[in-house]
Amino acid sequence: MPELPEVEVTRRALLQPLRGSRIRGAELGKPLRWPLQCEPRSLAGQRIEDVGRRGKYLLLELPSGRLIVHLGMSGSLRWHGDCGAALPPPGPHEHFRLLTDRGELRLNDPRRFGAVVWHAQPGPPHPLLGHLGPEPLQEEFDGDMLWRAVHARRAAVKLLLLDQSVVAGVGNIYACEALFRAGIDPRTPGSRLSRRRCARLAGELRTTLEQAVRAGGSTLRDFCSSDGTQGHFQLEALVYARAGQACRVCTQPLAHLVQGQRSTYYCRHCQRR
Repeated sequence: MPELPEVEVTRRALLQPLRGSRIRGAELGKPLRWPLQCEPRSLAGQRIEDVGRRGKYLLLELPSGRLIVHLGMSGSLRWHGDCGAALPPPGPHEHFRLLTDRGELRLNDPRRFGAVVWHAQPGPPHPLLGHLGPEPLQEEFDGDMLWRAVHARRAAVKLLLLDQSVVAGVGNIYACEALFRAGIDPRTPGSRLSRRRCARLAGELRTTLEQAVRAGGSTLRDFCSSDGTQGHFQLEALVYARAGQACRVCTQPLAHLVQGQRSTYYCRHCQRR
């Protein structure tokens, strides 16, 4: 599932072509996970003022509100610039098209777990965004902030990192990698983490996510950037999907377990409770 790095890669790729463009219209294909919550024709004429991100949601900021875009399990956004030539016809899995004076933005989503949702503003936060925790790439995110979020929780730290109310946007690959780099066993209860260990984990989480963004995210199956480029962070992973292979630090075989129906990869020797 595309998470923070993949959405951030998409945001950066779309910022220049979309910011300042004017919407000509929108077209819907097969139903997505949630309805658009506005008439597509009501978007026509509005200017896209900015392209933002909150956790794993892409935000297209308009004068009267925002379009909240979620890529679901298999979605990706494709940009087709208007160079005077006819654009390719919509593919069978392109279920949302945003037509602008510079080209078209299309959501390609074979499984249709993604969504584009309109949220009028001003007003209270949208339910999709209101519960989200801090952004791990912001300067304000540090060990103290992480410690306050987990020190009273008995759940395993790996599951807490995947809880979007604790930290926004962290996915399975990045939780495994950050815990390995911080030397923390993924089964460790949040309540057993000291401020010092939380400081190290917060730093390694930021480093891991920044490295993933530079690598274009992770492409395990469907994800690609708006120009069709696939990510390659999965090739740089130290533990993820490497069960049984030698740890690159201690050379011992890496382990695998299931937590919350998600695969966890770790080193029994390098990561301590």
